[in-house]
Amino acid sequence: MNEAVRGALRRIGLATFVSAVLGFFSLPLLWLAFAPFDADPGVSASLPEFTLHNFRVLMDNPYALASLRNSVLLAGGTAALVVTCAALAAYALSRVRVPGRDALLYVLLLLSSIVTGTAAMVPVFLLAFDLHLIDSRLGVVLVLTGGLLPAAIFLLKDFTDATPPSYEEAARVFGASPLQVLRHVVVPVIRPGLATVGVWAVAQVWGDFLMPFLLLRDPDKAPASVVMYTFYTEGGQPDLALISTFSLLYSLPVVAMYLFVSRRYGFRFHGGIKR
Repeated sequence: MNEAVRGALRRIGLATFVSAVLGFFSLPLLWLAFAPFDADPGVSASLPEFTLHNFRVLMDNPYALASLRNSVLLAGGTAALVVTCAALAAYALSRVRVPGRDALLYVLLLLSSIVTGTAAMVPVFLLAFDLHLIDSRLGVVLVLTGGLLPAAIFLLKDFTDATPPSYEEAARVFGASPLQVLRHVVVPVIRPGLATVGVWAVAQVWGDFLMPFLLLRDPDKAPASVVMYTFYTEGGQPDLALISTFSLLYSLPVVAMYLFVSRRYGFRFHGGIKR
């Protein structure tokens, strides 16, 4: 067998393997696209028997749409707090020469990765109880912000380090205060980084189940990630019609946000960050 035939077989084998992998990972997306419009959805992806009945049933659920609003409030509040606090901390760590700052940042990042929400569940609940933050959206926002801040600071410090200090020195010559320098000089330069952290924070909060389930008692305050858990029967069987329909609505805001930010700031996520 000559080299040309071997090369052709390798290419065919590689194309077959890649196609199989793509097909495997595309099946859940196909199910999510077709099942909400199927009169009798199953666990397999198939052409639907088209109907909008599933959406009508979902709209009759008193908590479905309210939970999406609650998710927007939690995700938006957490993202705003994370971006603001991380920008201030990253700027300080980037410009102020504090002994051991890099070690401190890596330790915080390491601890935030090791001490997960499950491991910190009991102390977080006790702390929220002592501060009267149980059944409070503010309590959930503060807890989630604390968990996301180390990684957000780590990301934004890279963007801040890339900002030329000469820009800030020129602003100080004209009498700008440190906060004015940060707001009018640094923030416009690191805007892609802020957008990256904002999208990442929203995505993390949007899919979080444990902390809202742990800290919120009122069903009217529950986010979509918690309300989706109620679309199971008492025997634990999933209501596929409701789950698929709600999952489609649940995923659309995050996809729309990513497309908007990607178009607005011109960066993509490909296993890293492009400034």
